[in-house]
Amino acid sequence: MPKSQIPVLKENRPKGNTSRKIVIILLLLFIVLLAVLFFRSSVSRISAIEITGNVYTATADLLEKSGLREGEQFFGTSATEIIERLKTIKAVSTVTVDKQFPGTIHIKVQEFPTVAYELDTSGALKAILSNGTSLNVPPTIGVAVEKPILTQWKPNDPLKAKLSEALAQIPNELTTDISEIIPNPTPSFPDQIRMYTKSQFEVITTISLLTDKVEYLNQVIETERPGKITMLEADTYVPFIPDNPEDDAEPGAGQ
Repeated sequence: MPKSQIPVLKENRPKGNTSRKIVIILLLLFIVLLAVLFFRSSVSRISAIEITGNVYTATADLLEKSGLREGEQFFGTSATEIIERLKTIKAVSTVTVDKQFPGTIHIKVQEFPTVAYELDTSGALKAILSNGTSLNVPPTIGVAVEKPILTQWKPNDPLKAKLSEALAQIPNELTTDISEIIPNPTPSFPDQIRMYTKSQFEVITTISLLTDKVEYLNQVIETERPGKITMLEADTYVPFIPDNPEDDAEPGAGQ
C-alpha cells in the first residue's frame, strides 16, 4: 500500500490545560464575589472617628475638613489624603492618622503653639499662634498668664506674624515678664515695638532684634530698678524719675 494512503492517527491532546483554565476562572469569580460581599458589609465601613489634640480648632471643623463620615468606606481615603486636607487649616502644624481595622480611624492634631493673646475690637480674647494665626479662645480653656498681650495691632498687619515667629523662638522663661506689646514704628525702624513688663519696665526695641536682645533685657530687669530700656543699635537703660525725689532717698538721709 502506498504511503500516501496510510491513515493518520489522531493525536490525543491532554485536557489538563482546559481544566486548569476552568479552575482559575472559578477562583477569580469566587474572589470577586467575596470582594463584593466585603465592601457591601458593615465590616468595610468606618464605624468610629476619633480626633484629639486640637485646642482652638473645633472638632466639627476638623471632621468636615477631613472628608470622613461614619458609614463610608474604610479604605476609600488614604491616611496621606486625610493629612493633606487637615494641614490646609492655618492653625494645624502636624497631623498623624492611625487607621485601625475594622472601622476605627484615630486622628491626632498638633496646633502651632500659642505665643501671645490680643483683644479684638469687640473685646473678644484671641490667641496668637507662632505662625501668626489669630483664633478665638474658647471659654472652656484657660489662658496662659505668662504670655504677653498684643494691643493696637491692625488685624492684617504683616509685622504681627513676624513678631509671632520671633516670640516662638524665645524660651518661655525669657518672656514671662512681658505683659504688653504695642507697635511703635518709626522711619528709621519700621518694625519698632514698645513693650511693658510686669516688673514695671518700658522697653523699646524692634521685632528683628528681639530674639538677640531679650537676654540683655532680662539681665537689666533682674538687677536694676524700674526704668526705660532701649534696645536698638545701642542698648541703654534709664531709671524712671520718681514723682517725689524723697521716695528715692536712702533711709535715714537728711537726719
